[in-house]
Amino acid sequence: MRNYQNRRGCDIMAVTLQRALSQILTHVTLFSIFLMTPSFCFNPKKLLNASYYSPSGSDWSPAVATWYGPANGDGSEGGACGYGNAVGQPPFSSLISAGSPLIYESGKGCGSCYEVKCTGNSACSGNAVRVVITDECAGCGSDAQYHFDLSGSAFGAMAVSGQDEDLRNAGKINIQHRRVECNYPGMSIAFHVDSGSNQEYFAALVEYEDGDGDLAKVELKEALDSGSWDPMQQSWGAVWKLDKGSPLRAPFSIRLTTVESGTTLVANNVIPAEWTPGQTYRSIVNFQA
Repeated sequence: MRNYQNRRGCDIMAVTLQRALSQILTHVTLFSIFLMTPSFCFNPKKLLNASYYSPSGSDWSPAVATWYGPANGDGSEGGACGYGNAVGQPPFSSLISAGSPLIYESGKGCGSCYEVKCTGNSACSGNAVRVVITDECAGCGSDAQYHFDLSGSAFGAMAVSGQDEDLRNAGKINIQHRRVECNYPGMSIAFHVDSGSNQEYFAALVEYEDGDGDLAKVELKEALDSGSWDPMQQSWGAVWKLDKGSPLRAPFSIRLTTVESGTTLVANNVIPAEWTPGQTYRSIVNFQA
């Protein structure tokens, strides 16, 4: 009896070891595939939100929309991101929005792009309208985490043709939204130098970023012989600053890193040696849309 129990115990142990070995081999195989796949780039944020940019219609999420400013206007004609009157001109073309705190993200959400649509009102067309976040709606968010306070133009653009006024009369409606990539055909990233900039302090508004549209980090490198990058601080909205405390040596190169994907891009020598406060300098680069 004891020999039988010993043999049975050995058989169970052998089966257990065999199963464990099989699981180990499976994990080793999967890990090998992971290492050998060159197109795979691990990004924890995208793993958690894999459909953040989506071409399909299955990823729409609920939100609330209101509108502000002139009925056919561009909201605040500027806003908390600092784009100024550019919001009413191409490529923004008044299709802009202020965002609740979760969207505006203390200015980190400036420049991000969304599609919005409505179906719950008889004046709704159900067609998607792409908008850019250019302002903050600090009082929004109590009714919904995602609240878009759209320009009058953007709100009306969700309507059936000829019924934009009827839709605006609704005032506040439930909508669907999704984050999308920004795409400004033919545009490159521009840097508008703040009028308060001087030889020791440099600040600039960054605009027209394709792709993520947002910025997590901005760095500045001085003249050609410099190999170090100085981190800039977010001043407000889409304006970034560097308070060096000593004379800055132009031309400046600027390195941008996005929030959503962590993509980095360098605009080499984009700010010339004889730069002037208040001027806009356009680079020859942009993120991939």
